[in-house]
Amino acid sequence: MTPRPPSDDSPNATEGRATAKKTTGAKKSAEKKTTAKKTVANKAAAKKAAAKKTAAKKAPARKTAAKKSAAEKATAKTTPKKTAAKKTTATKTATAKTAAKKAVAKAAAKKPRASKERAEAVPRSPEPSVPEATATETVVRIPEPTAPEPPTPTADVPSIPEPRAARGPEEPPPTVPEPRVPFSPAVDGGDRERLLSGTHHQPHAVLGAHSAPGGVVFRAFRPYALGVTVVTDELRADLHDDGDGFFSAVLPLRGVPGSYRLLIAYEGAVQETEDAYRFLPAVGELDLHLIGEGRHEELWKALGAEPMVHQGVTGTRFTVWAPNARGVRLAGTFNFWDGTGYPMRSLGSSGVWELFVPSIGEGELYKFEITRPDGTRTLRADPMARRTQVPPDTSSVVHASHHEWDDAGWMAHRADRPAHEAPFSVYEVHLPSWRPGLTYRQLADQLPAYVRDLGFTHVELLPVAEHPFGGSWGYQVTGFYAPTARLGTPDDFKYLVDRLHQAGIGVIMDWVPAHFPRDNWALAEFDGRPLYEHQDPVRAAHPDWGTLEFDYGRREVRNFLVANAVYWCEEFHIDGLRVDAVASMLYLDYSREPGQWTPNEHGGRENLDAVAFLQEMNATVYRREPGVVTIAEESTAWDGVTRATHHMGPGGFGGLGFGLKWNMGWMHDSLGYMSKEPVHRRYHHNEMTFSMVYAYSENYVLPISHDEVVHGKGSLVSKMPGDWWQQRANHRAYLGFMWAHPGKQLLFMGQEFAQGAEWSEGHGPDWWLLDPAYGAEADHRGVRDLVRDLNSAYREAPALWERDTVSSGFAWVAGDAAEDNVFAFLRFAADGAPLLAVSNLSPVVRHEYRLGVPDDVPAWHEVLNTDAGAYGGGDVRNPHPVKPEPQPYHGRPASIRLTLPPLTTLWLRPA
Repeated sequence: MTPRPPSDDSPNATEGRATAKKTTGAKKSAEKKTTAKKTVANKAAAKKAAAKKTAAKKAPARKTAAKKSAAEKATAKTTPKKTAAKKTTATKTATAKTAAKKAVAKAAAKKPRASKERAEAVPRSPEPSVPEATATETVVRIPEPTAPEPPTPTADVPSIPEPRAARGPEEPPPTVPEPRVPFSPAVDGGDRERLLSGTHHQPHAVLGAHSAPGGVVFRAFRPYALGVTVVTDELRADLHDDGDGFFSAVLPLRGVPGSYRLLIAYEGAVQETEDAYRFLPAVGELDLHLIGEGRHEELWKALGAEPMVHQGVTGTRFTVWAPNARGVRLAGTFNFWDGTGYPMRSLGSSGVWELFVPSIGEGELYKFEITRPDGTRTLRADPMARRTQVPPDTSSVVHASHHEWDDAGWMAHRADRPAHEAPFSVYEVHLPSWRPGLTYRQLADQLPAYVRDLGFTHVELLPVAEHPFGGSWGYQVTGFYAPTARLGTPDDFKYLVDRLHQAGIGVIMDWVPAHFPRDNWALAEFDGRPLYEHQDPVRAAHPDWGTLEFDYGRREVRNFLVANAVYWCEEFHIDGLRVDAVASMLYLDYSREPGQWTPNEHGGRENLDAVAFLQEMNATVYRREPGVVTIAEESTAWDGVTRATHHMGPGGFGGLGFGLKWNMGWMHDSLGYMSKEPVHRRYHHNEMTFSMVYAYSENYVLPISHDEVVHGKGSLVSKMPGDWWQQRANHRAYLGFMWAHPGKQLLFMGQEFAQGAEWSEGHGPDWWLLDPAYGAEADHRGVRDLVRDLNSAYREAPALWERDTVSSGFAWVAGDAAEDNVFAFLRFAADGAPLLAVSNLSPVVRHEYRLGVPDDVPAWHEVLNTDAGAYGGGDVRNPHPVKPEPQPYHGRPASIRLTLPPLTTLWLRPA
């Protein structure tokens, strides 16, 4: 409604009207003549005068309205008329409203009252919102906001201005003041729509408490609530129901309170809580800066769900990186998986969204509801979740660690010697199937004792990070920061690592930064667009496994992975990371045909982004965690895998910076040789010797891993030719050759006791083969006893591990005896102490077999014989020390004669 202009109450105007009435009759005829002569403009002026006369007739009604009492005017001003929309809201069920208000009043009454002085300092409303206010608390009922009413007409009759010809010089028209629009506390249409649709970037700027004309405006967004009451130290007041779950009011406070509570009435319950939208961001500016730079080495402390005390209130801070999202909301068990009332705020250009939620903590399930750029929504697990549900359930779980470590002794000394110069023999384990059904804590009671008894220095765990499909063995990860919940909690896993350390056993973990699965609740197109994966669909798709490759060129993605490597080492005391599928990361054309890949900026096939990522990861881990080793599963001849990152190679690249590399070539060649019948081995002799051509190009691990004993490849013993006796003899001889060869050793579970069946994650090793009631138990126990003795002799012989990576630590004695199927070589410790290893891989005994040796060793004695009867062999031995003869042989000044048992490896040391 357009307000009327104010009336002209000047004395001159009133007098003019009176004179005009007295002289009307006398001058009637003259006026008629004058009227006849008036121009068209004067006729218009006459019409205006007539209209003003009509307005004057309405003056009595205005005068009557002006006679209203002052009290009535005050009432009219303080109780505005309700709009049609408010009338609709006011017709809510009376029973529900009454019950909700009683419940709120009852809950609020239990709270301590403010002091009398504070209560008296705040003016009381004429109508309290509860039956009666106490002496120590002001109770305020806030009038509902409405659209502004037109101003009440004045009692005086407005003057009718004379026509311009009858008034002298024209005066400036009176100024018409703009009507004052009262402040409305309700959320306006734009903000309301964005909050309802989940696309609001700054909900904290709208919701919560803010300074406003007349006091402080409080706004709450609580879908399904029947009522919301604000409780401060000074007052308690109901908020108006604005519809759609919005509640608001302006309270007569001098400033925004430092804290306040909300009483939220639902049907049958009242929830009391701090307002999530009164808090400042719980992640710091430095955190956001480092995230933006891709240099936050403790990223898990800035993103994810973090229980904390923030601004004096206990709750959980939720943060997630989703730069392409139009909006992010939080859904979980605490809001019945409806994130409507939990919008998160965007923290500027960082792409991070944040919300601190009071009163919720450990054990709560949650996900992020993300509104994509196209307006659709997706519910996603937290990429930084430290704990997850047990698959196939996919929710993230709020977690805080309470484990107290007891491995200080281990941690203090793990950096005493680098891995490539220390004894390093590894037992590879798939935890879910090692002893099927055991939890982390139950495994902690069995695995450390078993591994320590066998003498391994380390265990390597197939991927522990959470994964949806058990058949992937953990190599398709969705929860990079969470140990799999199949076996227990993160603290349970820490307990297992702790117990292994206390037993003197290092822990290596398989880590998979090469790819991730396409599950639509995890990382794939996380915020509606490619984010963790490469923008180019061809480059993003992994050609072998149906997964997605990470975009190593994006700094935030690189940061996500580098921080993840640090996370496992620092938070779980992991001693080493074996990085899976490195070759697939290094080459743009990996498993791709011509035309399916694009060369790099130099025209080559190297993935320069992946190279930079691996260098950064290794440099960061070694800098932050001395004593930790990183190991590359890299199957090509890439130069400098274990070279320092700042040392340039012939190809123009710095080293990748790994500590060790899996020797896939040795594994493939040696298994190929051993699988041949002995009569044919002479034609493949070079397959056992070729590894020494490149043995010192990298720091190597010799792996007999899970990949070699599954998917139709058979177990290690089943690869061997011949009958059962010959198979076991070959198996034992091969292990003896492997432990003596330069490099570190890795053996997959089940192969330590010559399990005949290939491994299956469904049932694990065949432990029943070691049951004394089984007839062939001695055959399997003998192999396990050999493994124990190999590890024991290996630890006691520095020649086998001190100079693994330098050529001066190795020398061939007989590397060309192809017709005999014999291999003999010397290993040397740092002080020059030698060990002689001899393998006879033919099925015949070779008597008086002459081998050249140094002349400075007075005698040699057997320290290990894989044909010993205790291991299930024929027990052909060299029981007495063997003295060198001054007969030169194999280019050496002296020689010894040995009896070589069939399919056997011998170790001899100076007597």
